[in-house]
Amino acid sequence: MQKRHVERGRPRGTTTYEAKPAQAFGDAVRSARLARGIAQEELAALAGIERSHMGKMERGEHLPTLALILKVANALKMSAAELITDTETNLRGADNPQS
Repeated sequence: MQKRHVERGRPRGTTTYEAKPAQAFGDAVRSARLARGIAQEELAALAGIERSHMGKMERGEHLPTLALILKVANALKMSAAELITDTETNLRGADNPQS
């Protein structure tokens, strides 16, 4: 039996970025941040990330990792489950726009 060569990493041309979930998460973060009266720069500092990275997340240009979701939720003083629930609500709203 011949040994197969397996390349590390993602296959060429694939991506893990998905726009709809990224935008829904960003909207959930922005909404929670504004409800608490926190500036984007302050939230980024509380979460221990760069302000520009926080901006990309809020604009839906970056789909965060689980570790980053936990940091942001903690900085917002909410559970990651609440943040994901808000994200799911935003996704349902995007899938069923009201006319």
